[in-house]
Amino acid sequence: MTPTLGFLGWIVIGGIAGWIASMIMKRDASMGIFANIAAGVVGGLVGGWVLSLFGVDVAGGNWIFSMFTCIIGAVIVLWIVNMIMGRRR
Repeated sequence: MTPTLGFLGWIVIGGIAGWIASMIMKRDASMGIFANIAAGVVGGLVGGWVLSLFGVDVAGGNWIFSMFTCIIGAVIVLWIVNMIMGRRR
């Protein structure tokens, strides 16, 4: 993904996407706001890379597509974290 949203846009969309992904992966109770933002921003990069492998033009999307991309990537990032650290209860 290209950073056309600006710094504040990445923080807001990353935080919301990280929060949604943490609820999907059932890690919401163990994550704070900064972990949600980090998961969403890193997830945006990972999601953009994964979707580009499937031939999806991630640079031409609007903010809704960016949110979708960040959620997909954040779920992948949290899945990898779960595999490395094990499932916390």
